[in-house]
Amino acid sequence: MNGETGGEGVNTIVPLVGIPTIDSPLLVATKCMDDSERILIDSSPSVLDRYLKDNREIPSFELGGPRNKIFFDPSKTKCGVVTCGGLCPGINDVIRGIVHELYYMYGVENVYGIPYGLQGFIPSYRHSFIELTPSYVENIHELGGTILGSSRGSQDIGQIVDAIERSNINIMFFIGGDGTMKAASSVANEVLARGYRCSVIAIPKTIDNDISFVSKTFGFDTAVEEARKVIQCAHVESKGAPFGIGLVKLMGRDSGFIAAHAALACREANFVLVPEEDFDLDGDKGLLATLERRLKHRGHAVIVVAEGAGQKFFEDIPKQTDPSGNVRKGDIGLLLKERIGHYFHLQSIPVNLKYIDPSYVVRSVVANASDSIFCGFLAQMAVHAGMSGKTDMLIGLWNNEYVHIPIPLSVGERKKIDTNGSLWMSVKESTGQPVMKN
Repeated sequence: MNGETGGEGVNTIVPLVGIPTIDSPLLVATKCMDDSERILIDSSPSVLDRYLKDNREIPSFELGGPRNKIFFDPSKTKCGVVTCGGLCPGINDVIRGIVHELYYMYGVENVYGIPYGLQGFIPSYRHSFIELTPSYVENIHELGGTILGSSRGSQDIGQIVDAIERSNINIMFFIGGDGTMKAASSVANEVLARGYRCSVIAIPKTIDNDISFVSKTFGFDTAVEEARKVIQCAHVESKGAPFGIGLVKLMGRDSGFIAAHAALACREANFVLVPEEDFDLDGDKGLLATLERRLKHRGHAVIVVAEGAGQKFFEDIPKQTDPSGNVRKGDIGLLLKERIGHYFHLQSIPVNLKYIDPSYVVRSVVANASDSIFCGFLAQMAVHAGMSGKTDMLIGLWNNEYVHIPIPLSVGERKKIDTNGSLWMSVKESTGQPVMKN
């Protein structure tokens, strides 16, 4: 999926754990939303015409925000927050926002952090829950990473729900990527199957910005800002030596959004390689020959590559998976470094290649102002949804609105760059790179 969809055949119904009957404490100070207030998934004329001609209901999402009636009694409600997977700028901002919204706006005083991801639910790991109070989270937005810790890998859903029931948790907030959201959906289904009343709300976290039906994930703006600085450094290095080459590997397992946006933010990259567009290394039209022509013409070059690009060059290597079940990618950065060096050695051209992999630096920094604001909105919307009894859903930004998206609709298919769309066309115009296929 490339994010440009008419929402054909999608199910946008968000489940409830029960009928909300309690007056919201926010009624006095806040404009409340109604479930009937929705936003179209795709409002393009061609899509609208197709649905209207067939007399079909046009797919739409519930708008996020506070409701007039809530399901959970704030004085008796207990909430949990868990962070899973890799680090990402802004996680602590989301945690802090959830605690503040629950405590100050709804009067919920019992909020607990589950340490080290899904491991924190499992008794054998012996991780103690952390009481999250406003004073505890007061300054955590000034720190990178997550104060709760994280882990990768699946855990037994039955044991997770057992822990939720034992702790009398009524709302469980999951902050994580595709695998975490799948786990959250499984937890929501198991909770409902047991007849236990617990709302499960997900806040998508992925630095790659590859969640379907979500325009942007938190941390992405910060990652692009940090990646731009690295590309600028690579450009300086490449110009500082004869036949200088700056090679930068950025995060992006299946989607090249960070590489594309960072290249546009800096506009010093001459080649941007992403998983969505195939390229060859050898041959007259391949990267190596094209790079040689660039060096002879301009004397330097900057290459930006997403970590998931060029995986066809690793087809002969046995596939392995990480603890989350993701197929481990071949290291395209090191392969390019080796192949470029070897190619120019054979051509007797003494290149000066500087290889930079800032992945762990980019993902570990504090969120910038834009992301910090964004995280605050996501946290507030997540709390509103949870208190009103919504479940098996995530909070996402779509068409500039915060919406409720059923988790099963969003997981399982990555959002990718449309190589015929405006973003990739802009990248190619900025770099001037040709199609590198023989």
